[in-house]
Amino acid sequence: MATAAEDRAVDWTTLRTCFGERFSQSQAVRDHHGRAETFYPAMPPDAVVYPLTTEEVATAVLFCKDRGIAVTPYGTGTSLEGNFLAVRGGLCIDLSRMDQVLRVSTDDLDCTVQAGVTRKQLNMELRDTGLFFPVDPGADASLGGMASTRASGTNAVRYGTMRQNALGLTVVLPDGRIIRTGGRARKSAAGYDLTGLFVGAEGTLGIITEVTLRLYGQPEAVSAAVCEFETLRGAVNAVIQTIQIGLPVARIELLDPLQMRAINGYSHTAYRECPTLFLEFHGTPAGVAEQAETFGQIAADNGGGQFNWATRTEDRTALWEARHKVHYANLALRPGCQAIATDVCVPISRLCDCIEETQRAIEESGLTAPIVGHVGDGNFHVLMIFDPNSADERARAKALSERIVEIALAMEGTCTGEHGIGLGKKAHLLTEHGAAVEVMRQIKRALDPSGILNPDKVLDL
Repeated sequence: MATAAEDRAVDWTTLRTCFGERFSQSQAVRDHHGRAETFYPAMPPDAVVYPLTTEEVATAVLFCKDRGIAVTPYGTGTSLEGNFLAVRGGLCIDLSRMDQVLRVSTDDLDCTVQAGVTRKQLNMELRDTGLFFPVDPGADASLGGMASTRASGTNAVRYGTMRQNALGLTVVLPDGRIIRTGGRARKSAAGYDLTGLFVGAEGTLGIITEVTLRLYGQPEAVSAAVCEFETLRGAVNAVIQTIQIGLPVARIELLDPLQMRAINGYSHTAYRECPTLFLEFHGTPAGVAEQAETFGQIAADNGGGQFNWATRTEDRTALWEARHKVHYANLALRPGCQAIATDVCVPISRLCDCIEETQRAIEESGLTAPIVGHVGDGNFHVLMIFDPNSADERARAKALSERIVEIALAMEGTCTGEHGIGLGKKAHLLTEHGAAVEVMRQIKRALDPSGILNPDKVLDL
């Protein structure tokens, strides 16, 4: 494959002619596509193209395949493990202008969208249908990017992740071929599960250009609540018991005392700075009331206090906006600093042990590192804040990130529940999956023998 320096000598005339103003080599555009919301240094591509159709994506990929040029797909730039950084320069294919909702079937509860459609855009399109798409990673990510990283989020405990909600895909392969995987049937025993192969592959096996998604009926009643606990163990045990009895809570998020302090400071709220659960219940009015009452009994048995309810739409929105802005709230704890974000996921029976051991590791590190998590499915996040001018703090943050993964893996968990492998967790993938990683490499080599698609991500070949 051509190196970044060699890419700059490429004659881009063919793509410039095909795409016109939708092809760019300007420094500002390249820099924009080479920066991530992480501690990784900027890694800009050598050119950026904005296709409108799957066929145009195939044209761009084929151009690069014939010249051995690296190709990096780009959605909205919200991933956290350097998933879209152009390590080897080359061409960035920005899918944001492929933003059409192609089809909605209210009878079948599904839709097909281009990869650049964002989750908020889709739900705006669905607002008059009585349907919604529930996967909510917080950021207004593109649905193609969400499929590529197997995203989930606050609603996953009830509605599942992108793995469960992507019914089919249109994918451009590294040799320019276009394939369609899956379909609209709710189940199929026909052949290999290629949809599952590309969902979570982080753009290393193919570029997702269209996604067929499962939709859900808007719940008749929605209530959100904040519940404070005296201890972290009490809050986590309440979550475990809630899941074990099968209570169909829609969202259940844990925030530690430091995270609550960050939220109060950034979002101008006035919550107690103690272990706290944010919850949401979906269903009929009677069903929601019953769910809330049952959870209230569980919470009381584990040292939980009174609920602070948010039943009006604007109050619920404000509550979840505060939750979704924790990244910026945490950075505001130490202005001018940077952060390493990591996430792990463990069997729910080990959740309390994992979080408590993680807290001990944070204390030993001496760093500012709030914890927040989608604890209903055993997933939590730690944002380690450090002074970028301090080599010592940077080293401690990286060491803490490694330690948190080690803790999770020792408890039969995974090194990432949401963020993906990207650049940062390739070594942990090998620890977690062992010999199976070589099978992954064989798949990569079979589909992308030249190694042009999102090189250096997920696997080292």
